[in-house]
Amino acid sequence: VQLQASGGGLVQAGGSLRLSCAASERTFSTRGIGWFRQAPRKEREIVAHIKGSGGSTYYADSVKDRFTLSRDNAKNTVYLQMNNLKPEDTAVYFCAATTPFLGWIPRDPQQYIYWGQGTLVTVSS
Repeated sequence: VQLQASGGGLVQAGGSLRLSCAASERTFSTRGIGWFRQAPRKEREIVAHIKGSGGSTYYADSVKDRFTLSRDNAKNTVYLQMNNLKPEDTAVYFCAATTPFLGWIPRDPQQYIYWGQGTLVTVSS
């Protein structure tokens, strides 16, 4: 499974970006997709997750009420809408996929088996 993350860029504080995670793989709809971020000198942390069915989501407290996940399984794509961005959101953002039909939402990066290449988000103050 290959994941392609895109949509990063430079934005001022308070602005918005939409990240996309696209996969060319027919089991995509069965996999949970997580977004992680890693800032310089910090560990990779989970930002949000959406289950394969799209019915359940998880958001880290730091992004709750600002970030929104959605998925279009017909396009094999998950979107992360990021609003009211803050300088502390600056990081490389990665999307990752779980095994098919995983019944829970993992927060540990090691529970994800496929990773995209990352897209840089820079928020200026």
